[in-house]
Amino acid sequence: MKVKKFKIVSAKEAVSYINDGDTVVFGGAGAGHAVPDKVMREIGVSYVETNHPKGLITVHPCGIGDNDTRGMNHLAHEGLVDTNIGGFWGNAPKLSALAKDNKLKGYNLPQGVLAHLMRASGSRKPGVITKVGLRTFVDPKLEGGKINSITTKDFVSHIDIQREDYLFYPSLKVDVAIIRGTSVDAEGNLTMEEEVGSFSMLSIAQAAKSNGGIVIAQVKYIKDTNCKPGNVKVPGVFIDYIVQDKTQNMTFISSFDEALVDRNATYELEDLKLEGLKRIIMRRASKELEEGSFVNLGYGMSDGVPIVAQNEGILDRLTFMIEQGPTGGIPTTGLNFGAMYNPKSIVDDGYQFDFFHGGGLDITYLGFAQIDQFGNVNSSRFGNVLTGCGGFIDISQNTKKVVFCGSFAVKSEQEITENGLYITNPGKFNKFINNLEQVTFSSEYALENNQEVLYVTERALFELTPKGLLLKEIAPGVDLQRDILDKMDFTPLISESLKQYDADIFKHVKMGLFEEIPTI
Repeated sequence: MKVKKFKIVSAKEAVSYINDGDTVVFGGAGAGHAVPDKVMREIGVSYVETNHPKGLITVHPCGIGDNDTRGMNHLAHEGLVDTNIGGFWGNAPKLSALAKDNKLKGYNLPQGVLAHLMRASGSRKPGVITKVGLRTFVDPKLEGGKINSITTKDFVSHIDIQREDYLFYPSLKVDVAIIRGTSVDAEGNLTMEEEVGSFSMLSIAQAAKSNGGIVIAQVKYIKDTNCKPGNVKVPGVFIDYIVQDKTQNMTFISSFDEALVDRNATYELEDLKLEGLKRIIMRRASKELEEGSFVNLGYGMSDGVPIVAQNEGILDRLTFMIEQGPTGGIPTTGLNFGAMYNPKSIVDDGYQFDFFHGGGLDITYLGFAQIDQFGNVNSSRFGNVLTGCGGFIDISQNTKKVVFCGSFAVKSEQEITENGLYITNPGKFNKFINNLEQVTFSSEYALENNQEVLYVTERALFELTPKGLLLKEIAPGVDLQRDILDKMDFTPLISESLKQYDADIFKHVKMGLFEEIPTI
């Protein structure tokens, strides 16, 4: 009988192979989407009990956590992580707290670039050369993606190619890859039949193996038979240690939902409801859809667009795509965002970002925290909140039409009727301000690239112009001066043909998008 090249071990033993100071890369995303949480938990336990491993350089292209204790939060012990490089920090508040207190060094870099960096590291290329990040906080002319004051080393640099400015992200020497799948077969080949995405598992594993490192794979099932070659996501020849977790759930929220991996399975419509301000904003934003479009959605407010499309009966006339890899279904919402109900396909996120970076998306809907008079947007860091950019920069810089969606002010109160809005409390903090705390989207860069950019709120719609923000529409019932202009730190341009939102946006009826949607 052929001797297996991999070894089945406990999480404790697997973690014992991680050395102090190693560069460790984690696969998976969000709230348990293919997250190797059992192994991650054991890293934290081992450090608390033995003070090892310590001083790690940790990398996660996607955000990993449940906004509380799981995912990267397991590693939130002072001294365990020396430097963290993450695409998104928002769902790991405990790790973010260490960064904000200068107890670890850290970088926030675009998720798509980090996915591509795993491929570059696996092929021993120098790194990734791209325009993604130019003129945002990732640009070394601004912040260089550095999280705090103790992070002084420049990770990102400028490079000139044929008189054009690019950013260079250097490859990493990966010592340990920690990935997850559903099953391994008799030869250790990893499959992902119950996973909502494959993410960068293969690239991460290759980055470790080509650099002389090790690969630890967490799975739910260990099978005695061999799977079909076409079902293998990570070949067994790349995997050194396998940790079994028989209780492994599909996500932190879903034990198993067949609809997230099967295009024909049924799912609960109760999970897809729109209420309050989100309903108004999403209904107005959805009027920008065009038949035949490739449509992307960001986390948060914008995940409501497919719900409107479904209610209007136009879901099959659009192609929704999310950065985690699924295409053609209807994205999940809230903390479970990152999966799709009834996806038509699921590809590695690096390939998804190839299409995004190449300008393949027709329209994207993204959130915002702050907007300035020039149309620059901050969605990554504000006040004491560190969320990070995720795929925001990758997507917003390369999509033909960008629609930012969000409430007009923080903690406002209003009465929503079928005739419009009545603002009872204009809000605690303004979102339209003079100076952003961080630049996640550069309006100057967008104008140079001829992108169409809109900003949709429940009270008003603005458009990006070379002269600044132009107010084009307001909601019926709001007072232009009291409810809009007085709640902005600057005075926008106002269209000579300023009009009201269509009345049907506020009614509990279909808006007629099935008949009205234009063809791209």
